[in-house]
Amino acid sequence: QVQLVESGGGTVQPGGSLKLSCAASEYTFSTYILAWFRQAPGKEREFVARDSRPPGITKYSDSVKGRFTISRDNNKNTGFLEMNRLKPEDTGVYYCGVASSWAGGVAYWGKGTLVTVSS
Repeated sequence: QVQLVESGGGTVQPGGSLKLSCAASEYTFSTYILAWFRQAPGKEREFVARDSRPPGITKYSDSVKGRFTISRDNNKNTGFLEMNRLKPEDTGVYYCGVASSWAGGVAYWGKGTLVTVSS
């Protein structure tokens, strides 16, 4: 079982930046697809970004495309979500997850980190 721990959330003004981290407990992290989701207050969890195994493909929701970047450091069993030009509507709890295959869905989730974009 893979344990995931997110960090890096906080409060930022509109237009600002944050970089989230997702630390995995297993060296097998490199074999999984990394994904980020978010859940705004009163809304359902939604897809934000994912990468691929083998590497080379990244996917983003239309709402974050061009502003967010997903990446990973397999040597450190850590994934990242760099968020730029943040907007108030980006506010929510951000979750990382890993999947063996995208069709199979996310197998393991972290507990989330809160991002608040407010002036």
